[in-house]
Amino acid sequence: MDLLPIFLNVRERDCLVVGGGQVAARKIALLQKAGARVTVIAPDLCDELSQQAENNKITYHQRDFVESDISNQSVIIAATDERQVNEDISRAAHALGIPVNVIDNPDLCSFVMPSIIDRSPVQIAVSTGGASPVLARLLRGRLESFIPSACGRLASLVEEYRDAVKKRFANIESRRYFWERILQGHVAELVYAGRDDEARAALDNEIATSDDVESNIGQVFLVGAGPGDPDLLTFRALRLMQQADVVVYDRLVSEPILDMVRRDAQRIYAGKERNHHTIQQEDINQLLIRLAKEGHRVLRLKGGDPFIFGRGGEEMEGLMEQGIPFQVVPAITAASGCSTYSGIPLTHRDYSQACMFVTGHLKDGTCNLNWTALAQPNQTIVFYMGLQAINVICTELIAHNMPSSTPAALIQQGTTPDQKVYIGDLDSLPELVRLNEIKAPTLIIVGQVVKLREKLNWYKSGNRSPDKSYVSEN
Repeated sequence: MDLLPIFLNVRERDCLVVGGGQVAARKIALLQKAGARVTVIAPDLCDELSQQAENNKITYHQRDFVESDISNQSVIIAATDERQVNEDISRAAHALGIPVNVIDNPDLCSFVMPSIIDRSPVQIAVSTGGASPVLARLLRGRLESFIPSACGRLASLVEEYRDAVKKRFANIESRRYFWERILQGHVAELVYAGRDDEARAALDNEIATSDDVESNIGQVFLVGAGPGDPDLLTFRALRLMQQADVVVYDRLVSEPILDMVRRDAQRIYAGKERNHHTIQQEDINQLLIRLAKEGHRVLRLKGGDPFIFGRGGEEMEGLMEQGIPFQVVPAITAASGCSTYSGIPLTHRDYSQACMFVTGHLKDGTCNLNWTALAQPNQTIVFYMGLQAINVICTELIAHNMPSSTPAALIQQGTTPDQKVYIGDLDSLPELVRLNEIKAPTLIIVGQVVKLREKLNWYKSGNRSPDKSYVSEN
């Protein structure tokens, strides 16, 4: 996070704008909307600001800026066409610790003006840190279409009833559960429909009839985080991620996805690497049970899909035995996500009529698989967690009559910006791992479909090499 997003109270406070053009007028309008007292310094004013000056809506000084103009203002905005003047304003403001914004020059700013969605008292600010105001404006436009215009009235209703809810519910958890139910339920829909009086009556009834038992009922959300790209999350996963009190997450959950979890949720790392488990699986099972019995809504966030080599079944068994309510949210598994982002279809009428998902690391640490069933023609094999056993995998498949020239791919950190794809065959794959120091998470795909990558590589496709055994950062 490059900038700290804050909302500054400038109501009835002095703010200075240097410049009198249309850009200055837009910034002045925002300051006035927030209740600021605005002083403008400029040799000339545009028509809009001239009219404001005539109507005493701004204090206007018709002259050039001098450094003594900066004193104890709450905010200063430099909107002149003179680079040197803007630099002088920025330097003087920084020296006095006054927030300053210089139009179209992020390097001189101590804050930037975001694109704003105004549903007062709800306000949403979208910023690119000054990198692209046009992109921020486009994003604001998209958000505008998703956020009901009555959202501000709903927030005002909540403010109106805050004290009543505090008196009714004994603790913070109970109040939060209550408000989450209200804001996602019938009362909110009544407000959105313009039926505010009915919404108040419904809210009065909810306060009178609800009790604190909700805070004693915990549940667990077994949620798949997918292969790494946050855009591949399901809507349901995102909704539950925002409701959880505690998140227990794996090593393969990417940082951008973890950032989508509710900010004040407690985070517990339960990452598992080969021969190094931060928390043993049996202890994770018990942790989920304990947290739920304490009344928490627990998010078990797992890379990939919970039921495809994610041990979701083991965790679900423990919850069922203890009578703990739970939900399971499937996700795009690594095989599907990584193969798609690598341009390697898992099935194809000309190359593969079957696909097998296989773990290369069994519970006892071995790689003892049904090699005869795996080494069949016209099928694709996807190995999860097979990197450490790559020599065994290639040797056994060849020993069971799969040609050593069978194409194979290694996909490291698939679907993320750091994705790398290594192409070879069963004969060369172990050497590719050694020479390139490939590390987990890496998926292995074996089968004739790997040939199609040359044609179908769509994700950052300009970066690949034409060599048979190649790596491409895409």
